[in-house]
Amino acid sequence: MISFFGDASSQIYCLQHTQEFSKKDERKLEWLFGNVERLDSQTVLGYFIGPRKEMITPWSTNAVEITQNMGVEGIERIEQFIATDQETAQFDPMLSVLYSGLNSEIFTVVHLPEPVLEIDDIGAYNRQEGLALSDEEIEYLNGVSIELGRKLTDSEIFGFSQVNSEHCRHKIFNGTFIIDGIEKEKSLFKMIKETSTKHPNFIVSAYKDNVAFIEGPKSEQFAPKTQNQSDYFETNDIISFISLMADTHNFPTTFVPFYVFATG
Repeated sequence: MISFFGDASSQIYCLQHTQEFSKKDERKLEWLFGNVERLDSQTVLGYFIGPRKEMITPWSTNAVEITQNMGVEGIERIEQFIATDQETAQFDPMLSVLYSGLNSEIFTVVHLPEPVLEIDDIGAYNRQEGLALSDEEIEYLNGVSIELGRKLTDSEIFGFSQVNSEHCRHKIFNGTFIIDGIEKEKSLFKMIKETSTKHPNFIVSAYKDNVAFIEGPKSEQFAPKTQNQSDYFETNDIISFISLMADTHNFPTTFVPFYVFATG
């Protein structure tokens, strides 16, 4: 079921939940959303900018966890919808949609599966879909098609373009450079790593799983003596490590992990 909290002239919070709220839970939610009331209607008129129904936002994940910590059960999703003027609305169409009214179907996704396409001309399909496959990769895929004795499908070619992309494989950064006929000893990636090799300083780990750690300060930890049962708290000195993030996605994965997939 769907419930709306907020003001149609400014902002609406839409909740997807599996059970009806008690009066106590309803008051908790009204307080959580800034002392706004729950709307009686299942339809909210006006224009709103909100997330695509197919994409649960990181904000929603955090909001649902907060309600769970507050003892409100049965909430599966919470999203924000900002009131706007249809004529002047500006938003990122990759992540958001302009809605003409909100209703109980706001999170209902109805998409029939697309038919599987067999690709006759991989080069033409590459140009049509902007997959950025090189001539060598297209030649390789044509060879795979001959070896399998069948045409490759659209999903197979698209999947290859992503798995074998510069981001995943670092084809250019890890590639062998031949300049004026002379093969260079180091790739671009090796040159980047050379700084940390020669001057590790406080680096504990780098260039592994998209994250790096450096030595942190000695810290005082206040925690239970044992972690698997109820126990007294005690204070201990621990060595800490600081996590650093340097990822090539458009969105930093440490902060918004779900949006990473939007960059695909």
